[in-house]
Amino acid sequence: MTQDFSKLTAIRGMNDLLPDTSGTWLKLEGILTQWLSLYGYRYIRTPVLEHTRLFTRGIGEVTDIVEKEMYTFTDALNGESLTLRPEFTAGVVRAAIEHHLLYDRPQRVYTSGPVFRHERPQRGRYRQFHQLDIEALGLAGPDIDAEMIIMTHRLWRMLGIDGMSLELNTLGQSAERLAHRVALIEYLEKHREVLDEDGLRRLYTNPLRVLDTKNPTMQEMANGAPRLFDFLGSESRAHFDAVCQSVDDAGIAYVINPRMVRGLDYYNLTVFEWVTDRLGAQATVCGGGRYDGLIEMLGGRAAPAVGMAFGIERLIDLWSQCVTLTAEPECQVYIVHQGELAQKEALHVSERLRDAGIAVIMHAGQSSFKSQFKRADSSGAEIAVILASDELAQGVASVKILRAKSERVDGAKVGQQTVALEQLVDFIQSNI
Repeated sequence: MTQDFSKLTAIRGMNDLLPDTSGTWLKLEGILTQWLSLYGYRYIRTPVLEHTRLFTRGIGEVTDIVEKEMYTFTDALNGESLTLRPEFTAGVVRAAIEHHLLYDRPQRVYTSGPVFRHERPQRGRYRQFHQLDIEALGLAGPDIDAEMIIMTHRLWRMLGIDGMSLELNTLGQSAERLAHRVALIEYLEKHREVLDEDGLRRLYTNPLRVLDTKNPTMQEMANGAPRLFDFLGSESRAHFDAVCQSVDDAGIAYVINPRMVRGLDYYNLTVFEWVTDRLGAQATVCGGGRYDGLIEMLGGRAAPAVGMAFGIERLIDLWSQCVTLTAEPECQVYIVHQGELAQKEALHVSERLRDAGIAVIMHAGQSSFKSQFKRADSSGAEIAVILASDELAQGVASVKILRAKSERVDGAKVGQQTVALEQLVDFIQSNI
């Protein structure tokens, strides 16, 4: 049998995260974790793979995600239909129901990781992409809707991101949407000749999505369609007014976009999006809203809920445009050595420094001082420790401050100096 030695590549739309950029992701994750802790959110993790019926029941069978984008397959062992998660909310709600998380109190939770949708890859939109998902389960009032918007406004400040725009809408309650749906279908039927293929397909299955069209030939028709706002009852209006008042009180600018809908069936009342003009066609960085019926729909005891999600790739793209992001250094100290005795001592020195919490790379193998210093500089280390036989015989090591940052530390001189081995850890601790 002939062996295949051809080069393998990643699946289209599923990208590798490489060491030179992974530091930015880790830095962002640290900021996000700190931000979420300020509002009492705790981490939850759900499986990447779920039963397909979780998404068909929770997201809706006539949504684009279920109809065209899910990675679904039949388990060869038991014949079950399984799906790689296309979003997080349904899985988080399933976990809350299964483990009785709401039996005694509401829950503020968040999760993050890869999600999967089979769509055409483009900037900020991939087949495997990453989301941060935030859910407040068991909380009904407009105050928590507004808090989610306000806390996101805080995140933009923490990240140094400016120019974000907030859009708000309400989808009312199911009875109000049903009355609007009847009027909307009647209106769309009168304008069938304007509808494109997608519009005709959604006419009777998901007519609200027809109004979210990007087709310029349908804009005038969509603008004249019956508005859901006109079908809202007093309670829905009061809920939305309270959200808007809280956002006003927080000093956050917004626009009401009556044509904004969500791509998932489970939303009701408040929906919102944070958008930008810096990412081309993929303008939405964060989207969310209330979904009071989903917990009961998935088999739990009826309970309110609200949530939001961020696309991490889009967030990093936007962040990099607003602030200067530098590559994270590989270590704090790089140990250069020459000779067998120095190599043995380098092992001991490295471990003593690590015991003190200092990140160290010890040069592997034997190379010239020139090549070792070149590698030390490219590592981003602040300090190089040089170990050689002559110095070791005197019980000292040479230390070279590599980064100008250390010039500001008292007692350190930029350049090379000699330090006694027994004082080496203390010296480095005081100069990084």
